[in-house]
This record gives sequence, C-alpha cells and structure tokens, in this order.
Amino acid sequence: MNQEERRQFVQGHRTCIFGYGRKAHGPAMTVVYYVMNGDNELLVSTMAARAKAKAVASGGKVSLCILDEQWPLSYLQVYGDAVVDPDPELAADVLTKVVEIMAGEPVPAERRPQIAEMAREEERVVIRVRPYATFETPPRHVHKMEDIDTLTHFTSKSLPW
Repeated sequence: MNQEERRQFVQGHRTCIFGYGRKAHGPAMTVVYYVMNGDNELLVSTMAARAKAKAVASGGKVSLCILDEQWPLSYLQVYGDAVVDPDPELAADVLTKVVEIMAGEPVPAERRPQIAEMAREEERVVIRVRPYATFETPPRHVHKMEDIDTLTHFTSKSLPW
C-alpha cells in the first residue's frame, strides 16, 4: 500500500482497536468507533472517567489498529499523538456521528438533543488522534488453496503518515 492507499483505508473504515500503555500488565486494547476529521485527525468518543482518556491525558501516544470488518480480515496499524478535548459540543457531535455509524442511518434532528444530553450525563470527551506513522502490513490472504502457491510474507516497517 502506498501512502494514499493507507490514508484511504483509514478513511474508509469505522472501527479500530485503540491501544495505549498502562502502568501494570501489557498494553490496554479496546475496540472503538472513530470518526475522521479531515485527512489528519481521528476522533474517538469516550467518557472522561475511562482509562483511555486518563492514559491519553498523562501520556499522549496511542496505537490504532484499523479493522476492515470483512473476512478475511485486513487491518492497518496507525501510531498517533493524542489529546483529550473536553468541549461538550464536540463530544455531542462526535457521539452523534458514532450513533449514525452504528445505526447505519442519520440521526433525526429531534433525537440530537437526546444524544447531547447523553454525552453531558456521561461526561463524554473526545480523544483527538493525529497520526504520524503507519505500520506497513499488506494483507496476505488465502481465498482458495491455489493461493498458497503465490503467498508471500515479509517483515514490515513504519512509514510516515
């Protein structure tokens, strides 16, 4: 994948495994929906009290494993600098977009105040992730037994976003 194809992959999908460092145990990983904000920022809705928001506030480096959601699974690893944005209007807007992704349809205007209230009650914030690199992991799939004859693997490397 070239740089444009990697960016299109991220823009064309909606879920990722959000990874961040923890003090004890291995890295934390959780599946989240994300929303693109232009070409250089991914937005993730979460509650201020959740570990993701706390870890980002104290560290700022995250990994996102963007998932294709189709089998056989393809993915793209993205590394980013993250910050927590407490703006309640942004939190309601991103939560609305996530609800639209989940429902597969636009949120009706009369439901938007309900989602804004939910964001307020849950003390939602937005994690802004600015990618700086991706990890080259082109998919290698076997769709039929003959594919084994041309299957190739190689070690990957980090590439600029």
